[in-house]
Amino acid sequence: MEQYFRIGIFSSTHGIRGEIKVYPTTDSPARFSRLKKVILETPKEKLDLEVEKARFFKGMVILKFKGIDNINDIERYKGASLFVSREDAEPLEENSYYVADLLGCRVETEEGRYLGTLREVMPTGANDVFVVKDPEKADSKEYLLPNIRDCIRKIDPEAGRITVRMMPGLEDL
Repeated sequence: MEQYFRIGIFSSTHGIRGEIKVYPTTDSPARFSRLKKVILETPKEKLDLEVEKARFFKGMVILKFKGIDNINDIERYKGASLFVSREDAEPLEENSYYVADLLGCRVETEEGRYLGTLREVMPTGANDVFVVKDPEKADSKEYLLPNIRDCIRKIDPEAGRITVRMMPGLEDL
């Protein structure tokens, strides 16, 4: 299971006092208002940063970190991802899972037919859609499965398995 979850991407600086604009990649951007610490990761290094304040502006989050008071101290990290550790992640509701724990799970029908692995979870207005494809076969079919009880029958991230019922029409998409 993943130990860290990406919650945003540092898109640009904001002003000259070390604030940054973050594009949220979490399904709960409000979490930033409760955030105490983050890990800023570049290909070369990781920084543990303490959040001083957070506010929202035009779909972005503006973060200020303790000890970073100048644009020059943070600007070089533009494009970096922001992560939280599993213990600092938002608590889950019952029967909810972190997407990072589901990606790569084996997806099978109730009859045991292998469909592929979970490649992506696409949020939509009504429900999420699971994108499933066999990574071993370049020409394999891609399945788009709605995350609803009639289709997604059992999710077991510890076993790395998702059991589905193929509803009429899903094979044809």
